[in-house]
Amino acid sequence: MHDNRDESVQFWIEEFLTARATRKPSPHTLEAYRRDLSSVALLAGETLTPPLPIDALPIDALSPRLMRAAFAGFAAPRAAASVHRAWSTWNSFFTFLVAEGVVPGNPMPAVGRPRAPLPQPKPLRGEDTPEELLAAVAGQAGRQRDPWPERDLAVLALALCAGLRLSELLALRVASVTGRQGERRVEVAGKGGRPRTVPIEDAVDRVLAEYVDSRRRRFGARSVRPDSPLLVDRRGEPLRRGGLQYLVESCYRRAGITERVPRGARLHALRHTFATRLAEDGAGASEIMRLLGHASLTASQTYIEVTAGQQRAAVRSNRTNRALAGLFAQDLRSSGGPHDGGEVDLR
Repeated sequence: MHDNRDESVQFWIEEFLTARATRKPSPHTLEAYRRDLSSVALLAGETLTPPLPIDALPIDALSPRLMRAAFAGFAAPRAAASVHRAWSTWNSFFTFLVAEGVVPGNPMPAVGRPRAPLPQPKPLRGEDTPEELLAAVAGQAGRQRDPWPERDLAVLALALCAGLRLSELLALRVASVTGRQGERRVEVAGKGGRPRTVPIEDAVDRVLAEYVDSRRRRFGARSVRPDSPLLVDRRGEPLRRGGLQYLVESCYRRAGITERVPRGARLHALRHTFATRLAEDGAGASEIMRLLGHASLTASQTYIEVTAGQQRAAVRSNRTNRALAGLFAQDLRSSGGPHDGGEVDLR
């Protein structure tokens, strides 16, 4: 075992983040790891007498008792989902420390963890909103200085008709679209290193082909080599996270549907719309899981449950049901009760 008396928590946090970086997580994910580790470590150091900063806090001081106290302080002002995420980060951190021989065991099983509620789907609001969005982007350039509707439509089609995440869109290559005519598919580098294949229909295939042709006209044949990034900006450079988010928000504005985009959803609203419509059209949880690249059926099941609730709400709002309810309400007022005690003939 390492002699870790002089090695601080800060030192091992940096070692852990370096090890995680080899898995190629997004910068956003790495920053979340750092924030969760540093926030709890700071509280752990402040719990000691005298208090210690994390660059002076010995790694072997992180006992189960100290971690419980630190997480109690961390949890007080935060939502259950945030505490659950931080717990998982620290559990991974201690698993790393045990594997490195830095500490003899993982204290996190002794620290309480709230059950994180599954995030609810946030599809675009309005039955015809996806169609309005596609039509608006395909049919007008708006006030853009350098309009490129073929590229914008390709992004929307991949998100709305294949359910790709932001990171998956950015990772696509020209060669990611494969297969014969009528059997086209997209090879996706999924979350957590889980690859998947998503079939695409002829209309999406045509949109992608027209985008690639327009790119060839703009930047030349070398720009569409098989290993080239599929999605690029107006200078021919690979699209980045911020650029892709801005592109999608621009499409919302041009279509005049910004008020129908759930708060905080951005591009994910398109993926959620894809999944929700799958459920509405009868797809099962296992099919949704495979198409969206979920790690378990639980996340996929939420789309089916939401759809069932929407169906119930639609039936409840039906005018005939409301009229029937009104008749019963009128009958109750006149009779003074549900019925007079006699049999109700339902034949």
